[in-house]
Order: sequence, then C-alpha cells, then structure tokens
Amino acid sequence: MADNTGIEWTDATWNPVTGCDEVSPGCDHCYAKTLAERFRGTPGHYFENGFDVQLRPERLDQPIRWKRPRMIFVNSMSDLFHKDVPDEFILGVFAVMAEAKQHTFQVLTKRHGRMRSLLTAWQERIPWLAEPLPNVWLGVSVEDQQRADLRVPALLDTPAAVRWISAEPLLGSVDIFASSAIDREPGLDWVVVGGESGKGARPMHPNWARSLRDQCAAAGVPFLFKQWGEWLVDEYIDGDGCRHVGPKPRASDPKTLVIHTSGMTALTPDNPFDPWERGHPNWHTVMRRVGKKAAGRVLDGETHDGYPKAAA
Repeated sequence: MADNTGIEWTDATWNPVTGCDEVSPGCDHCYAKTLAERFRGTPGHYFENGFDVQLRPERLDQPIRWKRPRMIFVNSMSDLFHKDVPDEFILGVFAVMAEAKQHTFQVLTKRHGRMRSLLTAWQERIPWLAEPLPNVWLGVSVEDQQRADLRVPALLDTPAAVRWISAEPLLGSVDIFASSAIDREPGLDWVVVGGESGKGARPMHPNWARSLRDQCAAAGVPFLFKQWGEWLVDEYIDGDGCRHVGPKPRASDPKTLVIHTSGMTALTPDNPFDPWERGHPNWHTVMRRVGKKAAGRVLDGETHDGYPKAAA
C-alpha cells in the first residue's frame, strides 16, 4: 500500500493483487506493466515475475490497520476482476472493504462483465452484500466510444453505491449519452478524464475532454480533469473569446504535431504531411510534448476537481 500517491483523484493505493494483461487500446502503454517488467527475473524482487498476475494475501488486511480515513484506489497495479483472480479472493477483498468502513475504496476495471456477474450473484446469496457497500465506488475504464458502449451499460447494471468512469487515457471522442450512461436510472456519479503519460504517450484532443466536461455539466455529474498527459494543446483564448493556434509546428520536430478530432495526427514520422499546405479541413489543433508536469491539469483556464456527493 502506498500513502501520498501521485494519482490526483485518490489518497492511497492498495494492491492485494499485482499483474494483468492487455484487453483494449488503453492498455498499450500501461505504466504498471512498464514498472513491473523492469524487474522480471531479478531474484527476490517484489516483481521478480514481472507483470504476471500474482495474489498478495499478505496485503489483504492493510486497510483495516490504516486508521485515518482515506480514499483508496484498489489495485493500481492490476485489475481486481482479472480471470486469474479467484472469486473467493475477490470476495475476501470486498470483506476487507466492508470491515474498513472508515475508508472509501475506488475500484476500477476493464473486466465489466465479470464485475457485474459477481456482484449481482453475491447480492442475491450473501447477506452482507444484499445492499451495495456505501464506501465502495465501482468504475470502468473508458478510452473511446467502443469501450464506452461495452462497459458503461454493464456498469449501470452492477449493484453499486457509486458508479464512475475513468476516461484515461482518453483516445477518442466519447458520447456518454450514446452509451446510455446518464439518461437512465441509476446513472453515473462521477467522470474522471485524463491524457496519457509516459513513453510513447498518445496526445488527447482538447475537444474530447471539453465534450465530456460539457456533458457532465449538463447532466449534473461531477467532473474531474486529471491531467493532459505528455502533450499540451498549443492555443490561447484572446480577449474576445476567440481561440487561436500557436506557432506552426515543423515536421522535423518530434515534440510537435497536429491532431485531428478523429485522433489522426500529422507532422509525425508515420504521417508527415503538412495539413496547412494541403488545405485539409479541421486540422487546426497543435499539440506540443512538454511532459506531464509542465502540461498540468488545467482545462480552458480552470481546474476541475469534482467528486461524488458520497465523498462529502
């Protein structure tokens, strides 16, 4: 367990399981896998087996011993609902969360189907799970519309006190109304948005983040903008409210590119055409790779730190 984590939307992490494998494009540059695989084969190291799925039963009771209330991200180094994690072990994790009532637990998965089936079955046959645990937030990762259409309906059918989406890394435009996420009951309680960081990070078009911000505002759903990632949009708003693009990027500069709302990029090694010279429409958003810290987490001049009401 790590206290004082750098993850913007939580206080601490708890990893009763480590290791995972890829299931969708959002996994391509997984920070946890990169970290763990550095130590594969190192005798005696915690990650001697790299990012292979490994149960950590010795860590199960850690939240119980942690007395000061915290928001805790469950399995930042894994996915609790991975097929290689036994049902009984997952139930043990829920038992700990039920006992450690002083904490709020934030569970995030890409295995939406297994989460729904387990929680639904347990609600029917396990008395202490007949009602959703009030201190457990269940969420799904949503990086694009395809994943939203798959995962959000399953989330909404899962017994939970709080349901949330982590749209990070955001790799395309997402209409959460299209996936029936907000215009039904129960709906979503929280949306987190962020760009990708680390080696090979893909840029996030600002309009994708703006759209989710505006959808949440219209529906009254708390919105948290976690980060831009490695790439920051190079534009500014003048006194009249007009948006302007910064200096034109150069094809020879690997730290600049132009991104289309479709996600396609130009002036990059794999797509070096100059959209200005060829007159292509809608190629007007310049991104510059400045690093996660410099890019920050301000969207259109504002920091968004919304949380579910249950966090109060």
